[in-house]
Amino acid sequence: MTEVLEPWTDFNVAMAGATGALAGLAIVAASVNIGDIVKDNSLTSRLASGVATLVLALIVSAVGLVPGLSLTGYGIVVLVATLIAGGFHGIASRRIFQNKDPMNRLAPVKAGVGFVPLVSYLAGAILLLSDNASGLTYLAVASILAIISALLVSWVVLVEVLR
Repeated sequence: MTEVLEPWTDFNVAMAGATGALAGLAIVAASVNIGDIVKDNSLTSRLASGVATLVLALIVSAVGLVPGLSLTGYGIVVLVATLIAGGFHGIASRRIFQNKDPMNRLAPVKAGVGFVPLVSYLAGAILLLSDNASGLTYLAVASILAIISALLVSWVVLVEVLR
């Protein structure tokens, strides 16, 4: 771990533990109604995007603890992981807009909430790739937004499955 990453150790340890636990809890909570969730492509993909967001936060935090990691190397990992998570959000967003239910008037909000942390992760990755340590602050903000976004998405899925 470089000297620049050293002050972020406690934050990354806390985030890795929190996001790992939350991802597990989201999966366990969904398993209670998994039969109903898998009947709806939109709910399944939205739950997957929520879990992908937590896994992204876990990966970013865990990789931030790797000894000897350069900012550029960290930026590459963040960029690749963000693009993968973005794929999950893209699929979920498409399925949200394909839902022709008249109650789907909040589709832009439902689709957009998952992209909020990704924008911060991308900004952080770009800054890290240019060897700018301020990208670490963007990653911290993104990690907090990832938890908020993923919990919101997961909660909505668990509520909507019971409607």
